Amino acid sequence: MIEVETRARIRRLFYVEHWKIGTIASELGLHPETVRLAVETERFNNTKTLRASLTDPYADFIREVLAKHSRLRATRIFQMIRDRGYSGSIVQLRRFVACIRPSHQEAFLRLRAFPGEQGQVDWAHFGEVSVGRARRRLSCFVITLSYSRALYLEFFFDQRLESFLRGHIHAFEDWRGFPRILLYDNLRSVVLERRGDAIHFHPRFQELCAHYHFESRPCQVARGNQKGRVERAIRYIRESFFAARPFTTLEDFNRQALQWRDREAHCRAWPGDDRRKVEEAFTEEKPRLLPLPAHRFDSDLLVPLKPGKTIYVRFDLNDYSIPPEALDRRKNLMLAASESTIRILDGITEIARHRRSYDRGQPILDPAHQEALLKEKHKAKGSTRGSRLSQAVPESEALLDAAFVYGESAGHQTTALVNLLDLYGAKELRAAICEALERKTPRASSVEFILNQRRRLNKRRVPVPVDLSHHPELENLSVTPHNLETYDVLAKDDSNE
Repeated sequence: MIEVETRARIRRLFYVEHWKIGTIASELGLHPETVRLAVETERFNNTKTLRASLTDPYADFIREVLAKHSRLRATRIFQMIRDRGYSGSIVQLRRFVACIRPSHQEAFLRLRAFPGEQGQVDWAHFGEVSVGRARRRLSCFVITLSYSRALYLEFFFDQRLESFLRGHIHAFEDWRGFPRILLYDNLRSVVLERRGDAIHFHPRFQELCAHYHFESRPCQVARGNQKGRVERAIRYIRESFFAARPFTTLEDFNRQALQWRDREAHCRAWPGDDRRKVEEAFTEEKPRLLPLPAHRFDSDLLVPLKPGKTIYVRFDLNDYSIPPEALDRRKNLMLAASESTIRILDGITEIARHRRSYDRGQPILDPAHQEALLKEKHKAKGSTRGSRLSQAVPESEALLDAAFVYGESAGHQTTALVNLLDLYGAKELRAAICEALERKTPRASSVEFILNQRRRLNKRRVPVPVDLSHHPELENLSVTPHNLETYDVLAKDDSNE
């Protein structure tokens, strides 16, 4: 609105001085439309005649229908008047229905809560964030006291039941108490099924209620006004804390959230009396809260494990190491996950502990588990045929490598050399392999030819393989050969004595 003096000056400049609208607007620093309205002449304020609408013949019928069924959708009314000859579009009908539909604004009473009597709980979604290669949904657990409006907030990367329980525990410990009644939405972590006022609560959530002795009250379906105080707290968190606030880790973000709560949220004016602060009302309410129990509620997520062939088990997109002895499938292993720790349990015994990762595809390894596995592998090093051959005759590795280059099968060559080791012994086989390498004939057949040639020159009998058909349990027995010179040293020592 402009002042009366300004309006009179505009009319004088227009009608007496015959200034243009734009000139008057520039001179007085006003918008041209404001100048036009001040002039008030039919030249600029032509009354627009409304055109006839296709919905006009059906206006009385539509009003009558809406008077009986105020929430009837425009799509159903469109079908009804189309059968009666309406030829317009549903868009035009929707505009008309929106103008004449009777509105029923529900009235509410202001609820009064006693100190320590009631609190309200809810989840809030804050989009997605990147954690390494993973995309995680960022959610905020919010709980507020209905009397003092003191609140507790904590951010999680999920809305699992365990995170929901954990939020309660941390809030109660932060307040050093809790209210007698908590209000909730009908979220899955609280209500499994509902039929009217009959409710099937989540058994795990009921354990939390029984542990802390508070009453849980789910709101009526589609009645968000029943917990409006936590809804307003969530909006306050979005606008005052979350907007344009960077963070590095979840722990850092939650630390910032509690600092903001103490410095900003609890220092605002108390809605019950703007002469007091929320912090002062909370100080009054705190002695009325129920005390904490002697023991903390266990909120860890328990997941049964089935070990595979490696020393890793997978949980939440990452792999965590376990001791090699835990790979026995007969063991009943459990994984216990908290917000920061992963524990592997064998019964009630903890066999591994790791820091929880929220990244993706990360192997989290305890060096002790790797060392234990390497020790086991070292003990089993001589258990295979190839390992026994390389231990007894190290020169066999060079011959096998050369034979492989010439296109020979490494497996067949190894088998043949092991058979020759059993027949002739490590010393003879070592000498024959060295001679075959000198002749540049790196094959097991060449080694066998050299061994037979030496046997004939030394006039020794053909070695006869041992028949173990009557003792099959000895067939796979492997004995690591030792250097016989050690026995000569012992004999010399005995002679000296």
